[in-house]
This record gives sequence, structure tokens and C-alpha cells, in this order.
Amino acid sequence: MNLPSSLKKTAETNADKTAYIFMDQLVTYKELDTAVSKFADGLKKLGLKKGDHMALLLGNSPQFIIALYGAMRAGVTTIPVNPIYTPEEIRYILDNGDVKAVVALDLFVPYVDKIDALLPKVEHYIICETDPAKVGKYAHPKLKSFSQILAESSPFVEEVPLSEEDTAVILYTSGTTGKPKGAMLTHKNLYSNASDIGSYLKMSADDRVITALPMFHVFCLSVAVNAPLISGATLLILPKFSPKEVFRVAKQYKATIFAGVPTMYNYLFQYEGGDPKDFATLRLCISGGASMPVALLKNFEKKFNVLISEGYGLSEASPVTCFNPLDRPRKPGSIGANIVHVENKVVDELGNEVPVGEVGELVVRGPNVMKGYYKMPEETAAAIRNGWLHTGDMARMDEDGYFYIVDRKKDMVIVGGFNVYPREVEEVLYDHPDVVEAAAVGIPDPNQGEVVKVYVVSKNKNLTEQALLDYCKERLAKYKVPKEIEFLDELPKNTTGKILRRSLKEQLQKQSARP
Repeated sequence: MNLPSSLKKTAETNADKTAYIFMDQLVTYKELDTAVSKFADGLKKLGLKKGDHMALLLGNSPQFIIALYGAMRAGVTTIPVNPIYTPEEIRYILDNGDVKAVVALDLFVPYVDKIDALLPKVEHYIICETDPAKVGKYAHPKLKSFSQILAESSPFVEEVPLSEEDTAVILYTSGTTGKPKGAMLTHKNLYSNASDIGSYLKMSADDRVITALPMFHVFCLSVAVNAPLISGATLLILPKFSPKEVFRVAKQYKATIFAGVPTMYNYLFQYEGGDPKDFATLRLCISGGASMPVALLKNFEKKFNVLISEGYGLSEASPVTCFNPLDRPRKPGSIGANIVHVENKVVDELGNEVPVGEVGELVVRGPNVMKGYYKMPEETAAAIRNGWLHTGDMARMDEDGYFYIVDRKKDMVIVGGFNVYPREVEEVLYDHPDVVEAAAVGIPDPNQGEVVKVYVVSKNKNLTEQALLDYCKERLAKYKVPKEIEFLDELPKNTTGKILRRSLKEQLQKQSARP
């Protein structure tokens, strides 16, 4: 079984069930499956063959799902790309990914002439029009209309034989150093993880899942798109995250599941118009993408009376490896235990499993682990060793098999020979009633090698650095107490809302380089 076959099966057995609601328009599984088949047929008519690569430069929309599942049905490998990347970042991924076709919004049209000269391998730019009056009216020979492709194609497309080891999607990881790497995820990787997520979280056709995370990100792709579709659930698609829209959609369509990153939960919690009654039908909230501060988790659950199940994943694992279980005690601060068919463990530098409670690197194996990085055999060999994917995250496991992310291996701060994990400092600050967000980084120090600096967003303009330092001194060992605290109006984040410590470090480096 694979994702497009699963969609077809649901369309045959439950044709009139609502697959998604977008801009208050309802579309059935039968209608979605028909559009997917038409797009697959359209790709064949354009000359794309099994194994060719197609990029998606789209936000959350029905076209994203139709193009993704249509490409898989045609045997074409999809490369989702963040549409707000810079032209150079996009050019690199399209070139490195050997892309033959690009699906993009019409906002991309003005850039085609400039970027096309640099991308000779791209044969087609398939444009999703925001204005129906502009459909198909393009002078450039490589420009095609998404709407016209669907209108002129047949839903009775011949099935392309798919192997479970065929590459379905390539996800380019942002990476902390160097150029992005393309994680090759097979049909088996994606289907197994979506199926296991759906089973673990008890998703069913009765669920209505708010899809507000960006679809081009693997967290949304597997947890808020693929898993619900496998389960026959309904997607409540938001073009972008908006607290106001989340509350409206949850109330109007009686949402049962919400998936988000900690920053989203923080915005929802802080939103003045957020009425707990609007979340009355939610049975579950899912958090991932970054560690959720325990104080935020407890405050959110108390205010909205809904359980948050925190999990863990990474692009190279399709992505989920852990979730807090629904049938056993949930442990705040934990990423949970192994999901079915996936195994995690904590190891030392030599790859040996460390004792319970000790910190080491989290490694994972299972049917969800990528087959490698595209055109990067050395990086693949470094990441997957003896069948285990090395995550680069420092973690510990308790006696019940629950895992706790301590921090990124690269983010650890070494103060006078002592290890300080930024998250433990941030957790203390998040407990302060005036702190909205916090991010800790290491800065050079002539005496101790490194010390901790913290960036804070506060809702109290009168809060002082000294007051926060005194607060930390009461709750942290001396070497963990920040040396500096800087107040900001907001912290830098990526498109999923994950706080970017790397940007803060780069900002520090630029400041220190000034004469």
C-alpha cells in the first residue's frame, strides 16, 4: 500500500465523505481523488516519467495536495520548497534536485525569465492562478496553467507500478551549516509513518484536523495531511496560521485535532480573543518541531481543557519517532515513547547505549528512516550508521521508556568544562509570569570559554535584566545562570514558528566583528 492507493481506496468506499474544507468550500474524497488522477495524467502528457523530479513552491492549498498525490500516482518524485525562500535558495534546491517541473503560485511568474536562464533542466512551470481571469494567458513557452491541466486531462489514468523503495519525496533540510541536504523519503517511509501516526493517535473518519502548519514542512505533511487522509478524516485547511482563524474554524467545523509547534500554542494562549468554548470539541492537540516549555504546556491545557501530546521527529525519519501515548500517563517535558514499528535509543560517542537517565545522542531506526541524502553518499554514511539514524539531538530516557530532549548537540554551551543545555535555562525563564519567549545561546568568555546569554520577549516593559538574573540565580546552578539578558520585541523564527537560535548566534558574530 502507498499514499495514492490509500486515497483511491477511501474514494471508492466513502466517496461522499468530506476530504477537506478550504476557504469554507467542501470537497469530497471522490472529488479529490478525481483531481489527483487528472493531475497525474497531465504530468504524463507533459512528458514527465517515473523517477523525474517536480518541485512544489506552494503554501497551504488544495493544489498542494492534488499536485503531491498526483505526482506520486504518476511515479514522479516531489520536492516541497518553502515559497518564501530567497531566489538563490530556491535556485540551489531546483538545480541540486534535478527538477524538471515546478508548481507555483502566479506570484512566481515575474521571476521565471530571470530564474529560467539559470535552470536549464526545468522544462515546465505549472502556475496555480489566484485570479481566474488570468488562467492560461502566458507568453513564456514553459508556463502552463494548473487549472487547464486539470480541465484537459482524464481521471482514468493508467496506474504506474510503484515499488515501496521508490523515492516519493525529497525534503531539503535547512541544516545548521553548509548547503541544505535532500532527504530521500520512499513510498514505504511516508506510508508507514502516516499509518503509524494515525494508529497511535487513534485517528478516524470522525476526526476533523486543523491543518495550519505549512504543508511543505514534514511535520504538517505527515501528521496533518497524510495521517488524516489515510484515516478518512477531514482536513480543515488554513492558508496560513492565524489565531483568530484557528478559533473560528475550530468552532464552526467542530475540530477534533490541532497540530502545531510551541510558538503557535504560545500565540493561541496569548490571543485575547481566544475563547475556551471554541475548543470544546478538540480531543487532542499535537506539538512538535521544537521542545515545548513545560509551563506553557500546563497553562495551555488548564485554560483550554485539552490534552497536548508532545512528540518528536525529523525530516530524515518521515518524521515522527516518538509521541506521548494516549493510553498511558503523559509526562510533561517528555517527547513520549516509541511509536509502533519505530525504535529509539540513547548512545554515547562510540554508539553504545547509555544507562537509563544518562544523556547521549538520540538515534532511531524503523521503516520510516530515509534511504539517504540525494547525491550525498558521504553525508548519508555519516548519518546512518549500522542501521541507526543519528539525529544530532541530545536526550535521555527514563525507566518507563519515555525520552526527553535535552538539546541540540550543536547548541550545547560548555561553561568552564560544565555542559549547559539551553533548554534547561529557557524552561526556568518560561516559568516567569512576565516572560513570553526566551532563547539561550553560548557566547565566548575569556575566563570560562563560554557563558550563557539569553534573549527574552516580555509582556512587562518594566521588567529589568537584574530582576530576571536574580530570578535565575534562585533556580539555577551558578554556572548555568545567564551572564547577559537582552530584551527583544520578538525572536527570529522559521516558517513553522520554531525559534532560530542560529540567527541569534549569527547576529552576535556580526556584532563582535564590528570594529
